[in-house]
Amino acid sequence: MNTVCDLTNKNCKPCEGGVPALTQAEANDLLKQLDGWQLNDNVISKTFEFKNYYQVMAFVNAVAWMTHREDHHPDMAVGYNTCRVEYSTHAIGGLSENDFICAAKVDALFKL
Repeated sequence: MNTVCDLTNKNCKPCEGGVPALTQAEANDLLKQLDGWQLNDNVISKTFEFKNYYQVMAFVNAVAWMTHREDHHPDMAVGYNTCRVEYSTHAIGGLSENDFICAAKVDALFKL
């Protein structure tokens, strides 16, 4: 069985479409490997809380750096002490393993 550590050790694969999105069962299995992420309508999301805006922005910049390296970018909503991160693979209109890999890596950044 895979663990979050396994997901953080993987890298995203290029996705330009033409492959099927994960099934609901596949998405649910991968979701079990994440901590506190929610699945709604082909999107996984999580809200992270911080002490202040500076910490939020440091986190946003760390996520931006990691996602640039993975070439798989989330939607993010930034508030004074929160950041909501959402993943979906737009090219396939649903979720891919890339979404879960990056979600696990976002969690790892938050723990730093």
